[in-house]
Amino acid sequence: MKINLIAVPLVMVAMLGLAGCASPSVVTLQNGTQYLTKDLPKTKTNDGFYEFVDIAGKHIRIKADDVATIKTDD
Repeated sequence: MKINLIAVPLVMVAMLGLAGCASPSVVTLQNGTQYLTKDLPKTKTNDGFYEFVDIAGKHIRIKADDVATIKTDD
Protein backbone atom coordinates (compact mmCIF):
# COMPACT_ATOMS: atom_id res chain seq x y z
CA MET A 1 0.00 0.00 0.00
CA LYS A 2 2.82 2.41 0.87
CA ILE A 3 4.53 1.69 -2.44
CA ASN A 4 1.44 2.80 -4.37
CA LEU A 5 1.21 6.01 -2.33
CA ILE A 6 4.80 6.84 -3.19
CA ALA A 7 4.75 5.63 -6.82
CA VAL A 8 1.74 7.63 -8.00
CA PRO A 9 3.20 11.09 -7.21
CA LEU A 10 6.57 10.06 -8.68
CA VAL A 11 4.95 8.94 -11.94
CA MET A 12 2.96 12.19 -12.13
CA VAL A 13 6.10 14.30 -11.63
CA ALA A 14 7.95 12.30 -14.30
CA MET A 15 5.13 12.77 -16.81
CA LEU A 16 4.98 16.51 -16.16
CA GLY A 17 8.74 16.71 -16.65
CA LEU A 18 8.54 14.94 -19.99
CA ALA A 19 5.70 17.18 -21.13
CA GLY A 20 7.96 20.18 -20.58
CA CYS A 21 10.47 18.86 -23.14
CA ALA A 22 8.24 19.55 -26.13
CA SER A 23 8.64 22.86 -27.96
CA PRO A 24 5.38 23.56 -29.77
CA SER A 25 5.80 25.94 -32.68
CA VAL A 26 3.91 27.70 -35.46
CA VAL A 27 5.06 27.25 -39.05
CA THR A 28 3.74 30.01 -41.32
CA LEU A 29 3.87 29.58 -45.08
CA GLN A 30 4.29 32.29 -47.70
CA ASN A 31 0.56 32.04 -48.54
CA GLY A 32 -0.45 32.63 -44.89
CA THR A 33 -1.28 29.02 -44.00
CA GLN A 34 -0.22 28.16 -40.46
CA TYR A 35 0.60 24.78 -38.94
CA LEU A 36 0.76 24.15 -35.20
CA THR A 37 3.43 21.57 -34.46
CA LYS A 38 4.19 19.34 -31.51
CA ASP A 39 7.93 20.06 -31.73
CA LEU A 40 10.25 22.32 -33.67
CA PRO A 41 10.51 21.15 -37.29
CA LYS A 42 13.63 19.36 -38.41
CA THR A 43 15.97 21.78 -40.07
CA LYS A 44 15.97 21.87 -43.82
CA THR A 45 16.81 18.45 -45.24
CA ASN A 46 19.31 17.84 -48.04
CA ASP A 47 16.50 17.89 -50.59
CA GLY A 48 15.23 21.30 -49.40
CA PHE A 49 12.21 20.38 -47.26
CA TYR A 50 11.12 20.94 -43.64
CA GLU A 51 9.53 17.96 -41.91
CA PHE A 52 7.32 18.03 -38.81
CA VAL A 53 4.28 16.48 -37.14
CA ASP A 54 1.27 18.76 -36.61
CA ILE A 55 -0.86 18.70 -33.45
CA ALA A 56 -3.25 16.21 -35.08
CA GLY A 57 -0.36 13.76 -35.53
CA LYS A 58 -0.12 14.19 -39.31
CA HIS A 59 3.38 14.06 -40.86
CA ILE A 60 3.92 17.24 -42.92
CA ARG A 61 6.68 17.90 -45.45
CA ILE A 62 6.95 21.46 -46.79
CA LYS A 63 9.32 22.86 -49.39
CA ALA A 64 11.70 25.27 -47.61
CA ASP A 65 11.01 28.04 -50.13
CA ASP A 66 7.32 27.99 -49.11
CA VAL A 67 8.07 28.61 -45.40
CA ALA A 68 7.91 32.24 -44.26
CA THR A 69 8.55 31.85 -40.50
CA ILE A 70 8.95 29.26 -37.76
CA LYS A 71 8.25 30.56 -34.25
CA THR A 72 8.03 28.75 -30.93
CA ASP A 73 4.55 28.92 -29.47
CA ASP A 74 5.13 30.52 -26.05
